[in-house]
Amino acid sequence: MSDNALQRCLDAAYRYLTYRPRSEAEIKQRLHQRGFDKKVEEKAIAKLKEQNLIDDFAFAQFWKDNRLSFKPKSKRLIQRELRNKKVAVEIIEQVTKDLDDEGNAYKLGCGRMHTLAYLDYPDFRRRLSSYLGYRGFSYEVIRRTIARLWREKADSTLAL
Repeated sequence: MSDNALQRCLDAAYRYLTYRPRSEAEIKQRLHQRGFDKKVEEKAIAKLKEQNLIDDFAFAQFWKDNRLSFKPKSKRLIQRELRNKKVAVEIIEQVTKDLDDEGNAYKLGCGRMHTLAYLDYPDFRRRLSSYLGYRGFSYEVIRRTIARLWREKADSTLAL
């Protein structure tokens, strides 16, 4: 194994890491796709770990925070995305243990109220249910969120 091959492999990994943090498995897959030798890949991964550029726990934390900030999804869907990124099950459990699906569904529903406020109950329920279902929330969470938001909508209408 030449130092030149290792440096090219590291450069490819650095470039891949500039866009966003990556899981170890994502980097391994990318380096494999680029045609690097297995030994060179392993050496590069070890060097990246030494430099703290690969940390699956930090990556999973980043992914969860990013999802909750920009594309809110349910705990179950975030866990599936992390599994697809080949993050260890223990890390996934640790990172997602404090997620509150009820609260997140409620926040999402509140954000949609400006477009749903004029609807009657069947349309309100259908539209909000499909929106929350698309984001991976369970039927029970969706049902409770819809009931809560409908009550609040009715209470605010009565107050006027």
